Amino acid sequence: MIINVRVDGRLVHGQVAMMWTPFLQISRIMVIGDEIAADELGKEALKLAKPSGTNLSILPVDKAIKNILNHRYDSQRVMIVTRELDALIRLKEAGVEFDEVNVGNVSNKEGKTTIYKSVFVNEEEAAQFRKLNDLGVKLIHRMTPQVDADDFMKALNDKMRG
Repeated sequence: MIINVRVDGRLVHGQVAMMWTPFLQISRIMVIGDEIAADELGKEALKLAKPSGTNLSILPVDKAIKNILNHRYDSQRVMIVTRELDALIRLKEAGVEFDEVNVGNVSNKEGKTTIYKSVFVNEEEAAQFRKLNDLGVKLIHRMTPQVDADDFMKALNDKMRG
């Protein structure tokens, strides 16, 4: 069962491993993305970062869709983490059920607009967030379990018109 979906450029790191995983009682972290699934060094780093006692899957998007739709994880408490917004659009369009995405961290690069202190978005990413929203996904920003969720789409639309 998918408990949480998070966009985070850092994928599995301190907040995911030490705060979100125990808070949500996650039994499996699914890192989904074609880029990370093809990165052998990146996968090794993620294996080292995962909390002990928690399973980890690092999957390309199509395999993740197949596994989820084939009910492979129904008995587990799954947290999906990705840095690829297109992966979430593909999951949703394929029929994977999730209603909310927590936008935790999107890295800063030239030409990006600051939405939150840890979220920077360019026009392409803004369009992808809007598409997720149009697909019925509520987008929030919540860095840690101890803080209240903020309406990500309101902040995005306030800072980026279009």
